[in-house]
Amino acid sequence: MEGTGFEPDIVAYNTILDCLCKKGLLKEALNLFSEMKVKGIRPDIITYNCLIHGMCNSGWQEEATRLLNEMFDNNISLDIVTYTILVDALCTEGMISKAVEIVNTMRKQGIEPNVVTYSTLVDAHCKEGMVSKAEDIVDTMIKRGIEPDVITYSALVNGHCLQNEMDKARGVFNLMIEKGCAPDIVTYNTMINGYCKGKRLDEAMELFHEISRKGPILDTVTYSTLLQSMFQLGRVLTACELFRKVLASGQIPDIVTCLILLNALCKTGHIEEALKLFEAMRNSGLELDIVPYTILIDGLCKVGHIKVAKELFHQLSNNGLKPDVYTYCLMINGLCKDGLLDEAYRLFGSMGDNDCSLDSCCYNVMIRGFLRNSYTSKATQLLTEMVGQQEEATRLLNEMVDINISLDVVTYTILIDALCEEGMISKAVETVDMMIKEDIELDVVTYNTLVDAHCKTGMVSKAEDIILKFYIYIISYSMIID
Repeated sequence: MEGTGFEPDIVAYNTILDCLCKKGLLKEALNLFSEMKVKGIRPDIITYNCLIHGMCNSGWQEEATRLLNEMFDNNISLDIVTYTILVDALCTEGMISKAVEIVNTMRKQGIEPNVVTYSTLVDAHCKEGMVSKAEDIVDTMIKRGIEPDVITYSALVNGHCLQNEMDKARGVFNLMIEKGCAPDIVTYNTMINGYCKGKRLDEAMELFHEISRKGPILDTVTYSTLLQSMFQLGRVLTACELFRKVLASGQIPDIVTCLILLNALCKTGHIEEALKLFEAMRNSGLELDIVPYTILIDGLCKVGHIKVAKELFHQLSNNGLKPDVYTYCLMINGLCKDGLLDEAYRLFGSMGDNDCSLDSCCYNVMIRGFLRNSYTSKATQLLTEMVGQQEEATRLLNEMVDINISLDVVTYTILIDALCEEGMISKAVETVDMMIKEDIELDVVTYNTLVDAHCKTGMVSKAEDIILKFYIYIISYSMIID
């Protein structure tokens, strides 16, 4: 501005400072503030209010306090705006008693709090569960000739809803209408949410129909609150009907609500509705990550729509997404349940190529798939690969026994050898004990595997104990001599 010969005045500086603070560019605002003082332009109350408001909104309380002290030093009296900014900042920080002190100071200074100041206090008290004190504040403001507005009443309604005092909330709601203060969408949504949390869905729906008839305009919060409550209360058909109305209105809930709804539809078997929602999400411009795909793949697999699930899985790469370990597990499990073992095993084997590390969940799914289809040898092979996860491997082995999967000496010996290779000799011995418990006769290979492992780790005396215990396999003694 200086290069053009234009010298900014206090109004220009205040305008720019206000813009900088609203954009959160506080350092730039403070630099400009310093510049104006260097140039001899004295900050006024508007300057300080802009800065203090910006600092408080961004949590720069120390800087806000410094500016406040600077105002006192420069004999600049605080006005209603400054005080209200401070009250709001203190309430946000949970310092409600301090905020009340500020309001009392205002009165002593001859500055009467306005509806914004009082509403800020009412809201803070309600959020902290101090609804009776909030009501006292409302009584005080009315006595002082200040009528509550929609924000004041909405705060009080919310306070009662938070305490599950829905009849009292309805009383405040009715009172504001009697006083000629029309509830806005926030008030309606607060009431609907309170009814839904209290499982009073019919009353919530009454308000919903009232909004539909009279206004204000419904928003995604209204729909989302009702839909979530319907699913939670098992009113699935009602939820689906409402959901169709939502889609017909052209409104799409936010991504979090969409995911909740998608999950609920899938879990309740309403796959066609889930597919419609998923398609609407894709067409709405919402940025979809792996989560909605995973939810839908899970739902499709559970109802046996494996072909559609596979198509969706293969779409991931086309959309620049990579399946995570959970997505893989769900898809592999779906393929196994559908009897597509070879396809499931190929997918299992491809995980490493796609930078997705195998974990116990993947092994569990694949092993169970093999066991269900009597592929015991392949299940055993995977079990031996899991010996590094010894607790999981043992748990799976026990599970195989519990469900009467026929395990022979070869299966056990493969596992024992793998455990010994990993240095888990005590676990290998436990597995031998399990064999004895299951009346499976040990052969010479099993004994030799154990004896060899003990010898290689320097536990020769324990190896001798094994030989003595199983003396009938005297040939094992030659390994100790070696």
